Amino acid sequence: MLTVHHLNNSRSQRVLWLLEELGVPYEVKRYERDPQTMQAPPELRAVHPLGKSPVVTDEGMVLAETGAIVEYILDRHGQGRLQPAKDGPHWWPYRHWMHHAEGSAMPPLVMTLLLNRAAEKVPPEARDAMLKIRDGFVAPGLERMKQYWNDALSGTGWFAGPEMTAADIMMSFPLETAAQRAPFGEARPNPARFLARIHDLPAYRRALERGGPYAYA
Repeated sequence: MLTVHHLNNSRSQRVLWLLEELGVPYEVKRYERDPQTMQAPPELRAVHPLGKSPVVTDEGMVLAETGAIVEYILDRHGQGRLQPAKDGPHWWPYRHWMHHAEGSAMPPLVMTLLLNRAAEKVPPEARDAMLKIRDGFVAPGLERMKQYWNDALSGTGWFAGPEMTAADIMMSFPLETAAQRAPFGEARPNPARFLARIHDLPAYRRALERGGPYAYA
């Protein structure tokens, strides 16, 4: 049976949600972050050399990276569900958002987190320099990103067509993270509506029950 090596408050929550949407049997092995460093425990390195989550094991195979895991599950168990038709107009937008989630969306959010945490632990002059980098370099790009997401959701409320797809599952974590670290504001209401919509889905709620406490929901 497929096993999800699940770290609390992490990208692996999306894998649980996908499996619940598809009704695929799976097991969960939970790992907890170090409360001081917020890093994954060393036990995860026994599963995969990078020691990060998500990782899935299935029939002797070990697979890391959320996007690859999502595609693996869809290929083996999706039967065309949660994907637009390959010969239709929504296929390539779908593929864009599948890759955008980790390729463009998460880096500025991670940089914001790291700069904020580092600024709390250094002398004032170094803190000011870090905050200038955050506000002058990272924040403007993140603001453009948030507007891009808001505009993309202005039609159907989903990222790739009239129905929910795996692209929405992939994009959920960047939007949940942004809502915590760089709120969207009243001028960009669509991401908040998207999050409220997915948080009410039965499969999303079942994934929370399987995965345990999740700060972003």
